[in-house]
Amino acid sequence: MKTFHIHRPDASIIPSLRAKIDNLTKPKGSLGRLEELALQVGWIQQTLTPSLKHPQNIIFCADHGIEAEGVSVSPREVTWQQTIHFTHGNGGVNFLCRQHGFKLKVVDAGVDYDLPTDRGIIDRKVRKGTRNFRYEAAMTEAEMELCIERGAELVRQCHAEGSNLLSFGEMGIGNTSASSLWMTCFTDIPLQQCVGAGSGLDDAGIRRKYEVLKAALDNYQGDGAPTDIIRYFGGYEMVMAVGAMLQAAELQMVILVDGFIMTNCMLAARQLYPEVLNYAVFGHCGDESGHRLVLDALQAKPLLHLGLRLGEGTGAICAYPILDSAVRMINEMDSFAGASITKYF
Repeated sequence: MKTFHIHRPDASIIPSLRAKIDNLTKPKGSLGRLEELALQVGWIQQTLTPSLKHPQNIIFCADHGIEAEGVSVSPREVTWQQTIHFTHGNGGVNFLCRQHGFKLKVVDAGVDYDLPTDRGIIDRKVRKGTRNFRYEAAMTEAEMELCIERGAELVRQCHAEGSNLLSFGEMGIGNTSASSLWMTCFTDIPLQQCVGAGSGLDDAGIRRKYEVLKAALDNYQGDGAPTDIIRYFGGYEMVMAVGAMLQAAELQMVILVDGFIMTNCMLAARQLYPEVLNYAVFGHCGDESGHRLVLDALQAKPLLHLGLRLGEGTGAICAYPILDSAVRMINEMDSFAGASITKYF
């Protein structure tokens, strides 16, 4: 599998960043999380004057074989319908991208449909949906490796376009099921606490979903290695997102993490390269059951809690203005010395 070179950013700049932030015209610590975020972005970028350039949101789309087991209230065709809908410019993620200046890229990672070629959808299809992991591995090792590389390649393209911040989204009926299994395998949180309503299951539907996923987990005969769990239960869109996150970290880009599925993709990425977490800013805590638990497992502090559970990158993009404010703070506020104000705490 592709090797990434991800390192913890050089900590020698941190005292200078702290000193700059502490000497802005405010009581020390009075801008709270903005100060933490400014320090993190400056640390990632290794500069006292960090910047956010050409933000992009990449949506990876694919179908899941487990959908055939009735684990979602939404039918399979919603995946391809929504994938095309994103290109019309009227989806949930579209207005947020416009509002906050994000370029949107829509990627066919494995949609079970022949998507139109004239809509601007980026064709990286591996297969028309994964296999049903209740009975067999969702993907082969070769398919997993291809997903990692294709996700990384898209990030390299964004970087070449001048981006230093990316968010990632997903579209794939059944992907909360795959995420729940990654979550329980990588955190040891009991499966029942990892399974939620997805796109709208009632209590009976959630019980059915749990039973299906429990059967799949009981049937798993792999070696338990992170790569084996990723390929056995994952979706093509999810594994491409993992590759994208790892490449973004290698390129020292800021990664805005979205909801339950993307948080579990970051969890999987951490299993492969723990230092990837240094580059992550967690946008929000959603209402999908288990999201708070997986955030806690990652010791992550989400910026927002708005009751969101749409995915697509929407929560990450909503959080972007907070990150922008943090960068503006460190760059645009006067220092006490510069403003000839007596320093006060």
